Amino acid sequence: MKTIIVTGTPGTGKTTLAKKLSEIMKFAYIDANKVIAKYNLSEGYDYKRKSKIIDTKKLNSKILEIIKEIEKSKKYGVAIIDTHLSHYIPKNKADICIVTKCGLKTLARRLKKRSYSKEKIRENMDAEIFDVCLNEAKEAGHKISVIETTGRLNFNQIAKKILREIK
Repeated sequence: MKTIIVTGTPGTGKTTLAKKLSEIMKFAYIDANKVIAKYNLSEGYDYKRKSKIIDTKKLNSKILEIIKEIEKSKKYGVAIIDTHLSHYIPKNKADICIVTKCGLKTLARRLKKRSYSKEKIRENMDAEIFDVCLNEAKEAGHKISVIETTGRLNFNQIAKKILREIK
C-alpha cells in the first residue's frame, strides 16, 4: 500500500490537486475534514482564528485506521490524504508528502473568495511566506515534492512525476 499526503497552506490548491490525482491515479481519496466531522475529532473551536482545534495524534490514528481498511479492501493501491495537517502523519506511514505552494496574489484572491477575515488571510499569507507546512514536513523527515499551483496545472504530468517518486 502506498500513501501520499498532500499538505500546504489553506488556499494553495491541496484539495484540487489531491482530488484530481486520486481520480487520474485511481487512488482512494481521504478528506481529513470529513474524517474530523464524521468521528467528532474536533476538540473545540478557536474563535479568534475561526477554526476547529484538532488533536493531530487522534486525527492521524483515525486516518491510519481508514488506510488499513482500504488496504483490506484491495480496491485501491494508494491512498491520498488531503489536509494542511497531513505532514503530521509519521514519515514511515507516508511514501511522499506533496506540499502545494502558490503565489501570494493568487493565495490572497483565493482566500478572499472564501470570505476569510482579513486576520485569517494575513495568518495564511504569513504561513505561506514562511513555508510553515514545507518546513514542518522537512522537520518530520518526509520525502517531499513541492507542487506550484499558481498557474494552470497538467495533472497527468504531476501524476506521472509522483508515481516515479514513490516507486
